[in-house]
Amino acid sequence: MFAPRAIVSPLTRAAFRPQTIRVAARPAYFRIQAAFNSTISEAITHDHRELKTYYNEIVDNPDDIDHITRYGNQFTWELARHSVAEELLVYPAMEKYMGEKGKQHAESDRKQHHEVKILLKEFQNMDPASSTYIPKLKEIWSLLERHIAEEEKDDLPALEQALSSEKNRGNSQSLAKNFARTKAFVPSRSHPSAGENPYFEGPMGMLAAPIDHIADIFRKFPDGTISPNPSKK
Repeated sequence: MFAPRAIVSPLTRAAFRPQTIRVAARPAYFRIQAAFNSTISEAITHDHRELKTYYNEIVDNPDDIDHITRYGNQFTWELARHSVAEELLVYPAMEKYMGEKGKQHAESDRKQHHEVKILLKEFQNMDPASSTYIPKLKEIWSLLERHIAEEEKDDLPALEQALSSEKNRGNSQSLAKNFARTKAFVPSRSHPSAGENPYFEGPMGMLAAPIDHIADIFRKFPDGTISPNPSKK
């Protein structure tokens, strides 16, 4: 019988224990973007700043269709992976280490993610030349910006405090490592129908990710960025 727990639990449990990770040189698609000595807060905040950069590249260059096509793909690629990795690893960690408060934070964050993912799915399927392309991105960012502010002001400091005890020493760094590794294997497009529960989203993601990753090879991305296809096409 199909058992989602058997698929997701090892990945989730790995986030909660320190571990030594050896990473061989790999193509850009498999690079781990967060520094291995960073905390989970630093890794997530880094992603937030990257997303802001990609957003600005689009809204500041509305007449350059090739440019906004590349950065639209980059924005989608980063946000989709970031969101799923948080749902698989970070929100369960909040529930584990922060008790009832963590459960409340995680549930609120999952609801916000779902709203963003619905809009992101619409955005990723739009023609960058469409007059509604940038307005749709701005609609996404208006929700995402509030979510980021709450996460950085409330959620992440509370999680770091919970992880600062002697018995949890090193867990923030371990969680950051697993967060970076997880982003290499999750879907790179938005799939809101998969939900935000790790026991269902994990198996669904394993089905969707290979299709997304193959399609990414044929999409345009900005030159010099860490992406599946930093082409000059």
